[in-house]
Amino acid sequence: MAGNLFDSDAFTDWLTDIKIPLGDWAAAVFDWLQRNFTFAFDALSDTLEALIDAILWVLQTPHPLIVIAVIAGLAYAAHRRWTIPAMTVLGFIFIINQGYWEETTESLTLVLSACVVCMGLGVPIGIAAAHRPRLYAAMRPVLDLMQTLPAFVYLIPAIVFFGIGMVPGLIATVIFVLPAPIRLTHLGITATPKPLLEAAQAFGATPRQTLWKVELPYALPQIMAGLNQTIMLSLSMVVIAALVGADGLGVPVVRALNQVNTSLGFESGFVIVVLAILLDRLLRVDRK
Repeated sequence: MAGNLFDSDAFTDWLTDIKIPLGDWAAAVFDWLQRNFTFAFDALSDTLEALIDAILWVLQTPHPLIVIAVIAGLAYAAHRRWTIPAMTVLGFIFIINQGYWEETTESLTLVLSACVVCMGLGVPIGIAAAHRPRLYAAMRPVLDLMQTLPAFVYLIPAIVFFGIGMVPGLIATVIFVLPAPIRLTHLGITATPKPLLEAAQAFGATPRQTLWKVELPYALPQIMAGLNQTIMLSLSMVVIAALVGADGLGVPVVRALNQVNTSLGFESGFVIVVLAILLDRLLRVDRK
C-alpha cells in the first residue's frame, strides 16, 4: 500500500485525472466574447482596416522613388547628416532591385499601424502606471504573460474574432509588442529626478504642468527607445502574421518554407534584415 502511494506513475496518473481545464476555460471565454461582443470586434476591425488602407495608400500610390525621397528627407531632417539618408536610399534601391517593393510597403504598413496603436495605448498606460505603483504592480503579471506567451498562440483568438487578413496579423502584433512601450514609458517617468519634481512643485506647477514640462521631456529618450523597440518587434512578427493571411515580406518566407526554396527564402529574409537595419538607423536617437 505504501509503495502505491509513492509510485511515480500512479501519482502522475492521479494528477492527470484531476487536470485543471485551463484550455476549456479559455475556449469558453472566447466563445462568450464572440457571441456577445461581435459588434465591438466588427467595429474594431473596420477601424483598423481603415488605418491599414490609409497607410498602404500613402506608401503605394506615389512612385517608389518619390516615397524613398520623402523618407530620405525625413531622415536628414531628423539627423542632420547625409550618411543615414544615403544609406536609406541605397537600402530601398536594393529592395526594389530584388523585386520586393510591394511586399516591403505592406510590411511597413503593418509595422506603422502597430506603432500607432501601441504608442497610442502604451504611452498613456505607462504614464498612469508610473503615477500609480499599485496599478503597475497589478499590470506586471499581465505584461509578463503578454511577452512570454508564444506569439503563435495570439493567432488563434485573432482568427476567431477577426478572420483572415491584415487585421488579425495587426492584432497579434499589438498584443506581442504593447508591453515594450508601457515598460519603457514607465521607466522614463519613474526615473525623473526628485529634485526636478520638487523644484516644479515649489514654483507652483500643477500635476499636468509637471507631466508635460518635466517628466515627459526627461523620459523622452526612453519613450523613443520604446518606439524603436515597437518597430523592431513588429517587424519580427511579419512572418508570423503571414500565417493568418497578412500581406508583406512574411508571405515569400512562408512560401519558401513550404517549397523548401533556399533562393526565395534567403532573398526575402535578407530583405527583412535590410529593412530592419534601415528602420533602426532612422529611429536611433543621436547622443550629443
